[in-house]
Amino acid sequence: MNYVDEVLERVIKENLGEPEFHQAVKEVLETIRPVVEKNEVQYRRDAMLERIVNPERQIKFRVSWVDDKGNVQVNTGYRVQFNSAIGPYKGGIRLHPSVNLGVIKFLGFEQIFKNSLTGLPIGGGKGGSDFDPKGKSDREVMAFCQSFMTELCRHIGADTDVPAGDIGTGAREIGYMFGQYKRIKNVFEGVLTGKGIPYGGSLVRTEATGYGLLYIVEEMLKCHGQDIAGKTVIVSGAGNVAIYAIEKATQLGAKVVTCSDSNGWVYDPDGIDLAALKQIKEVDRQRLTEYKKYRPNSEYHEGKGVWSIKADIALPCATQNELNINDAKMLVENGVYAVAEGANMPTTADATEFLQQKGVLFLPGKAANAGGVATSALEMSQNSERLSWSFEEVDQKLKGIMVNIYHNLDNTSKLYGLEGNYVAGANIAGFEKVAKAMTAQGIV
Repeated sequence: MNYVDEVLERVIKENLGEPEFHQAVKEVLETIRPVVEKNEVQYRRDAMLERIVNPERQIKFRVSWVDDKGNVQVNTGYRVQFNSAIGPYKGGIRLHPSVNLGVIKFLGFEQIFKNSLTGLPIGGGKGGSDFDPKGKSDREVMAFCQSFMTELCRHIGADTDVPAGDIGTGAREIGYMFGQYKRIKNVFEGVLTGKGIPYGGSLVRTEATGYGLLYIVEEMLKCHGQDIAGKTVIVSGAGNVAIYAIEKATQLGAKVVTCSDSNGWVYDPDGIDLAALKQIKEVDRQRLTEYKKYRPNSEYHEGKGVWSIKADIALPCATQNELNINDAKMLVENGVYAVAEGANMPTTADATEFLQQKGVLFLPGKAANAGGVATSALEMSQNSERLSWSFEEVDQKLKGIMVNIYHNLDNTSKLYGLEGNYVAGANIAGFEKVAKAMTAQGIV
């Protein structure tokens, strides 16, 4: 058995009941085979693959808090510090009932390579809890966040591990966590990103993942002789990533006709009304059933169906494994030209393979949604320098990073004879940088 297959078998055996983690590891290891085969003697000797698939540290803790009725609630908190070879651990905090150790490990593993691709000195990590902020009062969310940070604060720091937002963790939650960290540690430092502008946050951070997604799609299309202006786009999700992907796509001249949440989806043939969407999701915190009140000509459907709409570009921006093989077949039948992942691993492995086989341009999440963590790293830089850059400055830096990521994975795919396979290009480019740093630092 070759080295990659040995390690894959071991990962599955030693991490039972963690299918998302298995999927993420398999995708990376399968696509970096050319690099491993080229360096197999050294990598075997140094156990390179075994070390890269094992987190440097896994932290699991109890989070006890009191609800508005005076009852004690108990959740589980996690922080997986996966790899610090190129910088302090960096990755979001996900608050969602689906969170478990396997999900956090999958996200943290993906983060290693995503962060590497940004070209910035940040390692990979991820955290979260099975706490659900939906339906909770501000006081309950604050109680949870303070309890969560009381435990987490001993494991993080501006030069150790810098968490950020993710699903369920927005500006409100980051604010409560930062306040508790400062209260306990008695230090004002850039230990969290996604902070509010008045206390060290960065402009563009809210928009960064969605904007970055469109910047890399725009560059990819340009390099294939296409213009995003005039294209029809279908988007899943209605959270932070989806909203600002819709905003930037619209600014670039495309027409976005769908969005979705966990209950259902909207089709608006005239183009999604961004102001209405922001009011419903960011202000009122309501479901998409409200959208029809703003746009009577739109359609609302229960369940899933975004991928059935005819379009040129598809942007999955919701959650992992939301786009399956049947969805991929619908996209191809409907003439979709490009798919770019705004969420983390939203496309199943068989769907990804099918899209690539059919010649659809496919950008993986570790490249396409790296804009969020890239801007988080820019926030870290501003915090370290005690500076605040303008919106235009940060936006320009973000666009430059995303353009560079595209050319990095494009060049890497060509170098290894895999032209057009951006999944392999992203994984190889991300892995090579981390592997070189790990080798230079010895067996640690």
